[in-house]
Amino acid sequence: MSWMRMALAVALLGATPAAAGARLNGFELSPADIPVEEILPGGPARDGIPALSDPEVVAASDADWPDDSIVMGVVQGGEARAYPVAILDWHELVNDSLGGKPILVSYCPLCGTGMVFDRKVGGEPRTFGVSGLLYKSDVLFYDRESESLWSQIESRAVTGPARGTRLALLRSEQMHWSAWRARHPRTTVLSKKTGHARDYGRSPYAGYSTSDRLFFPASFDPRYTAKMPTLGVRVAAGAARAYPAVEIVRAGGRVEESFEGHPVQVAYDTESQVFDVAAPGEVEVIEGYWFAWSAFHPETTVYVAPAP
Repeated sequence: MSWMRMALAVALLGATPAAAGARLNGFELSPADIPVEEILPGGPARDGIPALSDPEVVAASDADWPDDSIVMGVVQGGEARAYPVAILDWHELVNDSLGGKPILVSYCPLCGTGMVFDRKVGGEPRTFGVSGLLYKSDVLFYDRESESLWSQIESRAVTGPARGTRLALLRSEQMHWSAWRARHPRTTVLSKKTGHARDYGRSPYAGYSTSDRLFFPASFDPRYTAKMPTLGVRVAAGAARAYPAVEIVRAGGRVEESFEGHPVQVAYDTESQVFDVAAPGEVEVIEGYWFAWSAFHPETTVYVAPAP
C-alpha cells in the first residue's frame, strides 16, 4: 500500500470535524468564512504532499510522456507549458512562472479539479503549499507568507490574514499530451526530475475516478453520478452553470448557447474523455467531477439536452 493510500485510510478511520477555535495541522481555523466543522484532515500532515516550486521543465522533443497522458495546458505571455496530471497527482501544487507571470497550478485528485491562478496578492507573488486539510473533499492550500488557508474551488482565502481575498483564475485546458503538443509544438513540459522520489508512472488514486465512492463527505445533487465529468462556468456576479458530459453527448457532442450574455461553446469527446470549451475571459471555466461542482455551487443551473 502506498503512503498516500495509507494516509487516506487513516483519515477515513479517524477524521473528525474541527471545533470552533481549533487548530489542525498547525493552522488556526477561526475566524473562517466557511464552517469550521467542515474542515477535515486529509491524512497527510502539512506539506506531507510536497508542492513544487520553480520546477525543472523540458522541451516537448525531450519529453517521454505517452501520447494519451492527460496534461493541464497553460498559455501565458506567448509561452505554453504542460503539467502532466501524473505529476500533479503526487504534488497537487506547482508554484511556477510563465510568460513573466507568477502562476499557481493546482490539482485536487479527489475532485478532479485542475485550476491555475495568478500567484500575486496585493501586487506581490506568494508561494503556496498543501495544508493537508480539506473542505467538501477539496484541497485547502495555504500561502507561506501569511499562513492563510485558501479554498481551491472557491478561489479565495477562507481563514487567516488574507481571508476574503480572491485569486485571479487563469484559463487552462485538460487534454492528451499529443493534442497539446500538436497545438503548441514549442511547448515546454514539467520534467519528472522534481527532486522527489515518486513513481510518476503509477497513480496513488488508481480506481478512484471510476468509483462512485467519495473518501470524504460532500453534499451534492444526486441527479448525476458523483464522478460524472462536468464542465462548469461562472461569472463574478455569482451565476453558475454546469455541463455534465452525459448531457453534451446526448446533444450530439457539442453545445452552443449564451450564459449571462456571454457566448459559450462546450464539446465533449467520448473517446478521449476530454472537454473543449470556448468562452470569453470574464467567464471562469472549471472542469471536475459533478459532486464537486454541485457541492460548491448548490444554486447552479444545469444544461440538459433536449429530448429526442
